Amino acid sequence: VQLQASGGGLVQPGGSLRLSCAASRSIFRAIGMGWYRQSPGKQREFVAGLVSSGGRNYTDSAKGRFTISRDNAKNILYLQMNSLKPEDTGVYYCNIRWSKSSVFWGRGTLVTVSS
Repeated sequence: VQLQASGGGLVQPGGSLRLSCAASRSIFRAIGMGWYRQSPGKQREFVAGLVSSGGRNYTDSAKGRFTISRDNAKNILYLQMNSLKPEDTGVYYCNIRWSKSSVFWGRGTLVTVSS
């Protein structure tokens, strides 16, 4: 299974980006999906998650600004990011789990928020 993340780039504070994670396998039966961020000098951290029941959760800093969603027909996981701040800068990785033993990561896409 391959996960291809895209959509990163350089954006000014207050701007928006939409990240995409295209899977080479159907995501319809995925039990969980998520986006993680690794900022310079920090460990990878959870940003947003989506479970098979449709429940979503976000890290406190992302609440109200980021939205995670999925398109089962296209096998794509999205992360819409609005009102971006410099502290949102980092490499964003997608993660999709089809079972406890079937967990895959994308390579990451760089988001830089700077004026």
